[in-house]
Amino acid sequence: MPASTITRADLGEAVYEEIGLSRNDSARLVESVLAELCDALVSGENVKISSFGSFMLRNKGERTGRNPKTGEEVPISPRRVLVFRPSNILKERLNRPDSG
Repeated sequence: MPASTITRADLGEAVYEEIGLSRNDSARLVESVLAELCDALVSGENVKISSFGSFMLRNKGERTGRNPKTGEEVPISPRRVLVFRPSNILKERLNRPDSG
């Protein structure tokens, strides 16, 4: 069974159905929340959403990698990576026998 993907449009539609805002207002609300989340992460802040999880930035240092085809060593430059850590509540929900 292939997994489906939730899009911005799906989130906007869920807000529309649940709260009753217009479809345009619902879409703008979703965009606003996502923009705020992105802006916080870009500025180096961690984002915690209660009962859902935390988005954290980690700095990875420079390291040496290897091209699997040629075996040649290649430097991998330092970078920031985004890590998501689900809350215990979300973990419990995902592992319930009736979820899925």
